[in-house]
Amino acid sequence: MTEFHQDDQFQLARKANNLRLRAGFISGIRRFFLEHDFLEVETPLRIPAPAPEEHIEAVATGDWFLQTSPELCMKRLLAAGYPRIFQFCKCFRAAERGGRHLPEFTMLEWYAAHFDYHDLMQQCEKLLVAALRAIGFNEHIIRHNKKISIGSPWEKLTVAEAFRKFAPVSAQEALDQDRFDEILVESIEPNLGCDRPTFLYDYPAALGALARLKKDDRALAERFELYIGGMELANGFSELTDTDEQRKRFEEASAARAAKHWASYAMPEKFLTALEYLPPSAGIALGIDRMIMLLADTDVIDDVVAFPPEAL
Repeated sequence: MTEFHQDDQFQLARKANNLRLRAGFISGIRRFFLEHDFLEVETPLRIPAPAPEEHIEAVATGDWFLQTSPELCMKRLLAAGYPRIFQFCKCFRAAERGGRHLPEFTMLEWYAAHFDYHDLMQQCEKLLVAALRAIGFNEHIIRHNKKISIGSPWEKLTVAEAFRKFAPVSAQEALDQDRFDEILVESIEPNLGCDRPTFLYDYPAALGALARLKKDDRALAERFELYIGGMELANGFSELTDTDEQRKRFEEASAARAAKHWASYAMPEKFLTALEYLPPSAGIALGIDRMIMLLADTDVIDDVVAFPPEAL
């Protein structure tokens, strides 16, 4: 028992610099939001009805579930007239554990009324540059002995362009073969954000479950992801505000989940009702743990959280 205790204390002690880095980064983010008139909010971790998503499974707690994201409750606040909101929170996803994944992780999520996804990309860049400079990353990040510039402008690359540039097939062919995620991870992601951060945007409509479709091309969703050093850090989009369309997408996702024998969720009716009052807006989720992995130059998520599940 004594030997285990000593090793446990050593593991905690060796993370001191990373945990201080984490605290400083979060403080810088909070300062930016408060200076830009955002309201910090809190929403419940335990909810009766998560958004049904085909590839994300919630953790049951009694008859309810731990949130996979604060999205539904935060959008209800946005619909109620809170125009700029942000939140740091814990999120939970079943069967997610690996070098970059934890079943319990920390998310930053924020929303802005009368923004679209282009506005949000610009704001995301300004936010992260401010937070990074507040902790001493003034010009670049060092990842695997390579400098990644954080100077503006950050790269913007459409999904179609990325597949043409790096993948063996087009984005549509990858979808038709049911290999989109596989090819994205293996062929495209390692090439993104290597010299400067990259926004990958204009995803196929089928991959934007809660996102608004482009007016001039209904085959694409107004969605983007941020990559730095080949690592996906954030996911954002212009919000879908059509209640009927959102219900249809939820029903399709529920059917796909049922085919995999995954848990059945009640339809989130209060969210769907609130959606009728949601102004044109955009929202984004950024993984704090992964961001600190990047800044600490580690490939192991355990290095940037005090207590991974195996240490409890």
